[in-house]
Amino acid sequence: MNCSNCGHFNEGGKFCVKCGHKLQEEEAVSQTAATSEYQSYPEPQTAYAPQQPNQRVRQAKKVSKSFFSYFAEGIKNPTATAQAAGESQFVNALITVILYALSIPIMLYVGWKLLLIQFVRSMFKLPIISEELAPSDMEDFNTGADLIKATDINSIIHFNFTDFVFKQGIFIFIGLAIIIGATYVAAKFGKVDVSFKEFFSRFGTFLIIPTALLLIGLVLAFLHVEYFSYFMNFGLLSIFLVVPFTIASFKQSGTNGLDRIYSTLIVYVVITVVLTFIANGLGEEAKTIITRMGNSSELNDLF
Repeated sequence: MNCSNCGHFNEGGKFCVKCGHKLQEEEAVSQTAATSEYQSYPEPQTAYAPQQPNQRVRQAKKVSKSFFSYFAEGIKNPTATAQAAGESQFVNALITVILYALSIPIMLYVGWKLLLIQFVRSMFKLPIISEELAPSDMEDFNTGADLIKATDINSIIHFNFTDFVFKQGIFIFIGLAIIIGATYVAAKFGKVDVSFKEFFSRFGTFLIIPTALLLIGLVLAFLHVEYFSYFMNFGLLSIFLVVPFTIASFKQSGTNGLDRIYSTLIVYVVITVVLTFIANGLGEEAKTIITRMGNSSELNDLF
């Protein structure tokens, strides 16, 4: 080692052979300095930041909480909630419109067997048919109806949920968008000074009760209660009330605009056309179902 006093290199020993300086003290000092230097730089430790909840999950919870509060208030106080709905309620109104559009095809997918049974039963009650039927025929029909209810015919005729619900749901949503757009144009002709987002929010808020009727019908359809069709019909026909309520809830900015009665009648014509297209689309799906039923050997084996 090198002597710290004179720099002479010594191969060993306790003293420097040149100047006699003690080498052990130097070695101890060097070791202490090295140890101190090592301790002054501790090993880096991995910092584990607390796991933060997913931003999208938190946003979804916030939106859902806001929507349920908005929906409940719209059921309790529909007029006041609608009149207070501004552009800030646009997202909640959009969710309501989407629920309205999707609940109809889901309800039909779940309850189409019950609708088919109701249709045949109503046919049996027609005077022309009922007079020619024996009581045993009605008993046989009721037995067959119970068998249909208990059978998963969707899997037999390959009735695809995604294909039916989303296709018809998008179709109905487009129809609603056309109705809302036509109502907005009619309101503008009536000299109503309002932005489209605010108008959409108010329309969607008035749509809460019809949507609630459809959701009740959807629950009844899942429970195989035949009365679900009444709620479906009420929910569909309620759209004729939403239009005048929405138009009447705004104040006209002038007196020379289109009268609200004529505005409502014009939108009614649009609604009738839209519902006709929707009915034709559902009718085509019904024809497809009936055709598949007739061609299904598995279904014929049941009877």
